[in-house]
Amino acid sequence: MAKESSGTGRKAGGGLARPVTPSPDLAQIVGKDPLPRSEVVSKVWDHIRKNNLQNPQNKREIVADDKLQKIFGKDRCTMFEMNKHLSKHLS
Repeated sequence: MAKESSGTGRKAGGGLARPVTPSPDLAQIVGKDPLPRSEVVSKVWDHIRKNNLQNPQNKREIVADDKLQKIFGKDRCTMFEMNKHLSKHLS
């Protein structure tokens, strides 16, 4: 039985902590194993930083490489739009 969070009556382990399965396109970046959504976002940011994909003039903008273009559906995306695009690749 899942633990209830303190006083809210909700069960712990939902939301950001619930493991999600990445799509095959997203799995190229984060791996194929189920991960919490927060870990997926963290691994995508690791990929962005490792490959220097932030626009130097506007750090909020991500310039997509071939792998990220499959996720975003376009060649540029803001960090605020990124989660919307990631959601389509998580189940």
